[in-house]
Amino acid sequence: MSKLIDELIKEGWLKTPNIIKAFKKVKRRDFLLDDSEELSEINEALPIGFDQTISQPAVVAFMLEKLEPKAGDKILDVGSGSGWTTALLSEIVGSKGKIIGIEIIPQLVKFGIKNAEKYGFVKAGIAKFICGDGSLGYEKEAPFDKILCSASASDKVPKAWKEQLKVKGKIVTPINYSIWLFTKLSENNFEKKEYPGFTFVPLVKK
Repeated sequence: MSKLIDELIKEGWLKTPNIIKAFKKVKRRDFLLDDSEELSEINEALPIGFDQTISQPAVVAFMLEKLEPKAGDKILDVGSGSGWTTALLSEIVGSKGKIIGIEIIPQLVKFGIKNAEKYGFVKAGIAKFICGDGSLGYEKEAPFDKILCSASASDKVPKAWKEQLKVKGKIVTPINYSIWLFTKLSENNFEKKEYPGFTFVPLVKK
């Protein structure tokens, strides 16, 4: 995937050293279905079954750059799917951090665990996968430093995410055809930034 990573750096999608390092170590091909492995270098979303996709690498890079994950962070990864974003975040937050991947489709939860475990993140206690409705967040592990969602919430950020986020924390999520960055300034006050021009599968809810 080094050629693709070089392109993402050259085009300005990837900028931050810890995110670039994670992209180089956590190979996208390890999170694809067997018949898609040879497509891992293509900068496109690819199917992973159940009408879901593994996101386009440029979009994942863009969202992680806006999220600004750091070592030691506790992050909720909503719509964890193939487990790729959960694994990338696990590599970034390291042994003192924790990533909760939440996915509503049971078969994809198993797929995500199997893929992330190629890197030992589950066994090390850094990554944890939950089968559940991501729109409700995950109260048991709240509060979170950051929340990432890889599927489009219809028209607004779920209230649970805002409540389960620490002050100064960030949410990066698609809403309709934009990626939004929400920064929690105080308990009820959020700064919002919109980045239009993206397409995602819809967030599956109960």
